[in-house]
Amino acid sequence: MNSIIQKLWMFIAALCASLSASAWDFKSDGLRYSILSEKDRTVEVTYLRKSYDNNSYVSGNIEIPQKVIHNSKTYTVTSIGELAFYECSRLISVTIPNSVTSIGNDAFFRCSSLTSVTIPNSITYIGESAFYCCDLTSVTIPNSVTYIGESAFYCCDMTSVTIPNSVTYIGKSAFELCRSLTSVTIPNSVTSIRESTFRGCGLKSLTIPNSVTLIGNAAFEYCENLTYVTIPKFVISIGETTFRGCSRLDNINVDPENATYSSIDGILYNKDATSFITCPGARKVMTIPNSVTTIGNYAFNGCLSLTSVTIPNSVTTIEYYAFNDCNNLKTIYLQCEVPIKCNPGFSDNSLKETILYIPVGTKAEYEKVDPWRNFWNIEEMDFSGIDGIEADEYGTPNISVNNGILTIDGIGSHESVTVYDMEGRIFYNGTSHTIDILTPGLYIVKAGSRSIKISI
Repeated sequence: MNSIIQKLWMFIAALCASLSASAWDFKSDGLRYSILSEKDRTVEVTYLRKSYDNNSYVSGNIEIPQKVIHNSKTYTVTSIGELAFYECSRLISVTIPNSVTSIGNDAFFRCSSLTSVTIPNSITYIGESAFYCCDLTSVTIPNSVTYIGESAFYCCDMTSVTIPNSVTYIGKSAFELCRSLTSVTIPNSVTSIRESTFRGCGLKSLTIPNSVTLIGNAAFEYCENLTYVTIPKFVISIGETTFRGCSRLDNINVDPENATYSSIDGILYNKDATSFITCPGARKVMTIPNSVTTIGNYAFNGCLSLTSVTIPNSVTTIEYYAFNDCNNLKTIYLQCEVPIKCNPGFSDNSLKETILYIPVGTKAEYEKVDPWRNFWNIEEMDFSGIDGIEADEYGTPNISVNNGILTIDGIGSHESVTVYDMEGRIFYNGTSHTIDILTPGLYIVKAGSRSIKISI
């Protein structure tokens, strides 16, 4: 028994020793370093410890050296590792040398006094929460950076930022709660604006580039100074509560005729806004594009200016409270041949006063299904003749792909065809209706007046 206890104590002692072992290989001029490659003689700046007493580790204005010497060997500093300056609350400014190519996760996490950082053109990677520093007012993202991690500049105090064309990835919450940030330039290299990317920022206006296809949940939520937004026509998904709490937003510029997004999920959820013009592009009349299949939760919640809406036959799902508090709706043009069972939150006033237009021959079915059977005014209509939603001269394009060959039928022989990749670049533009596509991927095909997303 004693031998077992002795071995157990030895194991515990060894474990404690390993846990207390230094995370760094050597120190030089007050900084700690880990050797990355003895062969290449490269090191990274690493942390003293993950602790709340790091405020005395480094302080003031520091310059990270390009080279350091250890045991008569010269090493090149190539990265700033994870947690390198974790909660160094007395650090004011830092200059990073051109030899460094990456800044790890939490590298300057909660460096509460850090106001300025110089990022060299050698940096390609900025990790998660790398500059979670609420007093950081001055930062320039160089053209070498391709990756900006989640919460990379969370709550920073900078007033403007230019994201260079080299950046292809911006993580969620990257600039969340940057309340002083009034201006941002998003390059065409970015294809997605992820969840909460600019949530709570001080942005006043915003133009989203044509390369963007996805806008995540709450991407601009509570941007209370935002007054104008342009949403590009290649967006295929707009997340929930994207503009909730944007109390000054009075113009969302969306072109429904060219839009290609497949869902509308709460982009206008802004019930408490008093100055909000409630429909995309300040429209009182909204025609949902034919690409849309889902009208998501709270999609038009509180749209008091909305008087007329056209819902195309492409829509198969209308989710919870999609039209809640749209109290001034006068007409609904519902082109769906099959009634959609849903709970969009129509007000009692809408049920009594709004005229619901449905396809010819479907009234008996609509009168069996909630919420449509609750409307007092239901009329059948031939939608091919209604103003604003006339049928195309040649009908709906028929698009097929076989062995990488894209074929388009159902449009006039002289109708133009444009094929875009998901970064908004034109892959093909002309009148040929047979196009050779060799590279697998997602494309937007604009044939005549229709835009359709395809996958190769």
